[in-house]
Amino acid sequence: MADLREQTDMPQPTTQARHTGCPGYSETLPREPESAGRARRLVCVALAAWGLDELADDGALIVSELVSNTVRHARCRSIRVTVTRPEPSRVRIGVVDKSKRLPELRDPRRGDESGRGLVLVGALAKDWGTDHLPWGKRVWAELHGEERG
Repeated sequence: MADLREQTDMPQPTTQARHTGCPGYSETLPREPESAGRARRLVCVALAAWGLDELADDGALIVSELVSNTVRHARCRSIRVTVTRPEPSRVRIGVVDKSKRLPELRDPRRGDESGRGLVLVGALAKDWGTDHLPWGKRVWAELHGEERG
């Protein structure tokens, strides 16, 4: 029996696990607000697969903020969400877009309706930053889980 996706116009999933090097998951998503939900699911699936469920809430919130910033400020059609595991208890969540404009950490004032996303990311993440890429940038945040021995 044919796969349901072959019978409909549903896009094929682009989530892939790497077979070599640093374990990772990634997915290309449209640059739209609804992609934050798919990005959260991707992060939660990766963390569950690696036995790092304790990072799921913070990871979901971080990726939501990074995707929201990209949706608001980048001017490309799609974004790429990545979740990698450089070490057994360390996870890096990234959002890649084609904009070279760097994110700005702001000091929002009381009553401001925006500008708190990166402040929140900085508070939840062990570290965060931006990688310059030839075609744009990757904004990332790292979470550290419990060391397992």
